[in-house]
Amino acid sequence: MPEKIPFRERFQYWLDNQFSRGTGALILWLGILSLAVIVVAGGIIALLGIAPAGSERLSFLEAAWQSLMRTLDAGTMGGDEGLGFRIIMFLVTLGGIFVISTLIGVLTSAVEGKLEDLRKGRSRVLETNQIVILGWSEQIFTIITELIAANENVEKPCIVILGKKDKVEMEDEIASKVEDRKNMRIICRSGDPMDVADLNLVSLNQARAIVVLSPEGNDPDSEVIKAVLAVVNHPNRDPEKTFHIVAEIYEPENMDAALVVGRGQVEWVLVGDFVARVVAQTCRQSGLSVVYTELLDFGGDEIYIKPEPRLTGKTFGEALLAYRTNTVLGIRKPNTMPCLNAPMDQVIEAGDELIVIAEDDDKIFLTLDQPVQIQEAQIVSGHIAPKQSEATLLLGWNRRGATIIRELDNYVAPGSEVTIVADVDTVGTDLEICCSELTNQKITFQQADTTNRRVLEGLNLRRFNHIILLCYSDTMDVQRADAHTLVTLLHLRDIADRDGTKFTIVSEMLDIRNRNLADVTRADDFIVSDKLVSLMMAQITENKYLNGVFTDMFDPEGSEIYLKPAAEYIQLGKPVNFYTIVETARRRNQVAIGYRLQANSQDAAHGYGVKINPDKAEMVTFTDHDRIVVISEE
Repeated sequence: MPEKIPFRERFQYWLDNQFSRGTGALILWLGILSLAVIVVAGGIIALLGIAPAGSERLSFLEAAWQSLMRTLDAGTMGGDEGLGFRIIMFLVTLGGIFVISTLIGVLTSAVEGKLEDLRKGRSRVLETNQIVILGWSEQIFTIITELIAANENVEKPCIVILGKKDKVEMEDEIASKVEDRKNMRIICRSGDPMDVADLNLVSLNQARAIVVLSPEGNDPDSEVIKAVLAVVNHPNRDPEKTFHIVAEIYEPENMDAALVVGRGQVEWVLVGDFVARVVAQTCRQSGLSVVYTELLDFGGDEIYIKPEPRLTGKTFGEALLAYRTNTVLGIRKPNTMPCLNAPMDQVIEAGDELIVIAEDDDKIFLTLDQPVQIQEAQIVSGHIAPKQSEATLLLGWNRRGATIIRELDNYVAPGSEVTIVADVDTVGTDLEICCSELTNQKITFQQADTTNRRVLEGLNLRRFNHIILLCYSDTMDVQRADAHTLVTLLHLRDIADRDGTKFTIVSEMLDIRNRNLADVTRADDFIVSDKLVSLMMAQITENKYLNGVFTDMFDPEGSEIYLKPAAEYIQLGKPVNFYTIVETARRRNQVAIGYRLQANSQDAAHGYGVKINPDKAEMVTFTDHDRIVVISEE
């Protein structure tokens, strides 16, 4: 037999349920209670004919109005006369004090709660064509800065950030580190990028692009993959919309899972391999780091992909000379990967797009009507010096060390050597597993403290062509690892300055803030950090097809960027225009994109002597040690 529950308990249960429905329910019931007090008081006064002393009988409406005034203002009853009228109005005033005061308190709490929600960043963003950044790390400031530069000519650009931080903290950090926002609006929301409900805050269906950043921690790839999975499979997603997602992965072994999750909608940036390839390439060629930075940031000239119907039917080789102030790099055919340094006789077909270097996307101009002057007398037949063996010193060690050595093996001549000095006892095992099939390099390993000045001086640094300085990121936390790198870097710079030793130094920094502590004073003294990755991600955010361009550019297979001696292309000591250099490179199945003047190699104001995308009609006089920047297979 069911238990008989008293009416008092049932009423209390019903009342609890009503109040638990939130602020709206409280306001509703308090309003109803206030109305009931006013109506009951007005009805009693009207029915019983109660009126103030010396006054006529009040109608119901007038009595209700008098009751309302006393509920809102307790002082109103001070002038009442007549015993009955005073008693009724006193009771109404007491009810008003209780009900209205409670109502005011509820409204105050509701407003404070709403303000707290706004401060927490929990309201939904109603924007269109915005760029959404999911996650928070030090990379975000570089990405924001680059996106601001890229969208200067865009009407009402907007960046929406969803991160696991307090909204006010995010806004304060951005304000302190991104000084000039130009016309960019930046909106922050607090939430978990892996939480489907939190993703509703940033209006993914209206986003132009989505950037997923790796969080700080021991296993960032799993969080990135889960965040992408939440975006791709979001229940509120517009089924007709194809997302443009840019995300980073650190470990190559996680790429297969990432590709499955992305469903072809994600441009994945493999950070570990990218950094290893940049280190391997920049350590061998002085000034290459400046070239990469110039192409990856939005501060000067950058890469664009643009259709050019007027060149349909012409060859790629002819297109190289069809622009005076722009440089053609390659071709992108529909539904295929971009191809840098395409075959010179390849015909440009309808629907093809050209990969072009330009100052901006609205500054790409064909100059078919302008004469092209090739100075045939300046072109040399092309004696190419044979490759020489190289000696590389690698200081420090982490999981990217073996990849860097393998990448180096693709570029150096046979008989080269790599000397590894690191305070890690697992290096030998790593080399046996990952570097047992090298063809051009011999490896030696010495276990020692790389921050010890005596150890460094005992290595005879003069015999090395290149020095690579890696962080101990596998055995130390970020700040300790960067501290070791900084100390070693300072020792190396001091030794080089005292002895006059000439070598390139490529260093790795984990925290971009520490990179700023080690000011770069030469193009040969390059620091690789997540900033380079951030620059590339910003570029891909603006144009997803650039991911294929950068993949081709940094892949040892195919064509890469080289700085080759100017003497191999033109006669030295005589003025020559860049049209002639482009033509010389074209005859060797190469694409010339710029040059480096040794006289300015130490001058940061002149880009350390590097000039990318020069005006082809301008005259330049090259001397010994100057270089031509080309895209070539070797």
